[in-house]
Amino acid sequence: MPKETHASIDNATELNLPPFDARMKSVAGVMSVFDVLRKKYVALTPEEWVRQSFVHYLLSEKGYRAELMNNEVQLSLNGMARRCDTVVWDLHLRPVMIVEYKAPDVSITQKVFDQIRRYNMVLQVKYLVVTNGMNHYCCHVDYVGDSCTFLSEIPTWNLLNEPK
Repeated sequence: MPKETHASIDNATELNLPPFDARMKSVAGVMSVFDVLRKKYVALTPEEWVRQSFVHYLLSEKGYRAELMNNEVQLSLNGMARRCDTVVWDLHLRPVMIVEYKAPDVSITQKVFDQIRRYNMVLQVKYLVVTNGMNHYCCHVDYVGDSCTFLSEIPTWNLLNEPK
């Protein structure tokens, strides 16, 4: 039976995010981390470490609610199956934010923003977030004014649910 351990962010790549107490275990030599949203262990890749760290940041620092967040959300885009890394839902169960993760050594480029923009063609959310754990970018999408504004910080849960 694999042994479960608890680790802080110091046991993996240090990110520009607060540390959290990660539940990890090794199965057949492969490290896994517990995903609090999917409620299961998943392979600990650099991108997954960013995802878990950012999800814990949203929950602990920004007041988001785990029951209104999902990882690996499947959607259909031009007849092809795609997956959003994380989707946040509002109190009326409408999608309100998409988060796209990259590994810490992956630069955030226009290509990454194009990827999340394509996902948003389906979900039509108010907020788009892209992060590699080191740099975090958040945009507010204004559909009436047909614009996208970069924000200086990630909105809190309460702000996320205000009508705009």
